[in-house]
Amino acid sequence: MAELQAHKDTRKKVYEQSVSAVCQIDWPKDRILIQVLDDSDNEAVKLLIRAEVSKWNQRGVDIIYQHRLVRTGYKAGNLKSAMSCDYYIKDYEFVAIFDANFSPNPDFLKQTILHFKGHPEVGLVQARWSFMNKDENLLTRLQNINLCFHFEVEQQVNGVFLNFFNFNGTAGVWRIKALDSVCVVCAHLNSWKFIFLNDVKIPTQSTKEFV
Repeated sequence: MAELQAHKDTRKKVYEQSVSAVCQIDWPKDRILIQVLDDSDNEAVKLLIRAEVSKWNQRGVDIIYQHRLVRTGYKAGNLKSAMSCDYYIKDYEFVAIFDANFSPNPDFLKQTILHFKGHPEVGLVQARWSFMNKDENLLTRLQNINLCFHFEVEQQVNGVFLNFFNFNGTAGVWRIKALDSVCVVCAHLNSWKFIFLNDVKIPTQSTKEFV
């Protein structure tokens, strides 16, 4: 029971950090909507997330909780389901995507949105990850080394010379029109340009810590 409670407490801390960070992004409140897309099937997790969303909603943040009854398509299906909302397409031009263990800094949108302005061909701005717990154990250290190579060599080089790289699934901002191209390859073939920001780092906790 002690181990189960410890894991539950750690998981709660991760959700609290992530939701709190997104809710404190420095951007006009009337121009941002936060969607918390919960695709879990764990009732305890649902309660934790709902409580956190409710707390920030009561503080005046435009934040909503969404949970799918049918979990088809996994993460991509969850995002597609969220984008099917009428208000989503009608009222917004960009979407920032974060996994549950990512905690963007308050200036994240100010550092990324500016790369779209005056450049209608830009479809994606991808930031790199920064592990808060990279020195926790051997697994987290190895994962950090591996992903540093991925960001600094693969994505940065491809971004500079080819203007194309794979979206990491999180810590990026999409122009919704580009995301409607269905997938990264299709977006590239449709002549959308991708930008990788190696100097914009999004704090995250490696899930390897809990293995």
